[in-house]
Amino acid sequence: MAKENQFINALKNSDTQEIAFNKLLSDYKERLYWHVRKIVIDHDDANDVLQNTFIKVFDNINSFKQNSSIYTWMFRIATNESLNYINKKAKKIGISNEEWIAEKSDKLESDPYFEGDEVELKLQKAISKLPEKQRIVFNMRYFEEMKYEKISEILGTSEGGLKASYHHAVKKIKTYINE
Repeated sequence: MAKENQFINALKNSDTQEIAFNKLLSDYKERLYWHVRKIVIDHDDANDVLQNTFIKVFDNINSFKQNSSIYTWMFRIATNESLNYINKKAKKIGISNEEWIAEKSDKLESDPYFEGDEVELKLQKAISKLPEKQRIVFNMRYFEEMKYEKISEILGTSEGGLKASYHHAVKKIKTYINE
């Protein structure tokens, strides 16, 4: 914890901020990219959201109260930025968030950045059919192997609610895949 406090102080200090921020980017960029990518589905959209996330982190680091780890704080920002991005894009073309996600999911097969096989594609399509909260909880728990406690900190939801969301998501995915 002392090491993280030193790192955060370096991020807040104008003399060391650039070096510390470059380390932050190298340490978290890939993990945050995949978190965002699982929410917005499209590679280019994920890059846009990731850029917005790091801008927001940089702009708000001085107001970071350290009530959680920097990792948790950045994941919360990335999640919110992803959801805001989807809302904005869907609203702009006059469709629901679910329809926007479905369209992106349908285009996965032709996405040059999607490297999965047929099974992975079917799983991604099943996940895309989930309600937003279940989709996010499933991705964080299944792919990122986060503990419910950490997901609870990021999403601001009770662990019991998260467990229920995950359980329902798994049942829906199994049903979709078995069809």
